[in-house]
Amino acid sequence: MFPTRTTLRTAGVALRAMLAFTLILGIGYTLLITGIGQVLMPWQANGSIITDTEGAPVGSALIGQSFTDADGNALPEYFQSRPSAAGAGYDGGASSGSNWGPENDDLVTAIEDRQAAIADLEGVDVSAIPADAVTASSSGLDPHISPAYALLQVDRVAAARGLDATSVRELVESQIQARDLGYLGEPRVNVLQLNLALDALQR
Repeated sequence: MFPTRTTLRTAGVALRAMLAFTLILGIGYTLLITGIGQVLMPWQANGSIITDTEGAPVGSALIGQSFTDADGNALPEYFQSRPSAAGAGYDGGASSGSNWGPENDDLVTAIEDRQAAIADLEGVDVSAIPADAVTASSSGLDPHISPAYALLQVDRVAAARGLDATSVRELVESQIQARDLGYLGEPRVNVLQLNLALDALQR
């Protein structure tokens, strides 16, 4: 058996080490990284929050949202996001895809239903509808749509707002984000930012 004095000394060393590392790594490191984030990248560190013209937060540039009425019908005066399989739609607490494969009957039916709804809403042929308009992203939270899907919606949005389609098309083109570093990902349009810019266009 170890002498009581040795045991107490060992326990004391362990306790002091635990307290020291808790202060250094648990508190100090956290404060350091938080401080660096607030100084170098405050917008990203605080959730990439998007605000309206009055400074009120309306969403995040990282999380999509639906632009529909209480019954889930698309609001014609707004650009529509891609479908979401996260909870009831864009639920940050239930991020997920459908996990359905390309031959799954439920997925095929859902895509056909979405194609029919979009073709009717936009007045276009099903063949003109891009893939992202009828398929959810793997996270269910994607805030972007393809430029093709955004441009597909121009005529409908312009008509609903009484705007010239050329002006709305130019607005969409100005909102297209290029590939990251010139080669990562695809060109994309943030739907929330586009709709806010659309609201500002009429003020």
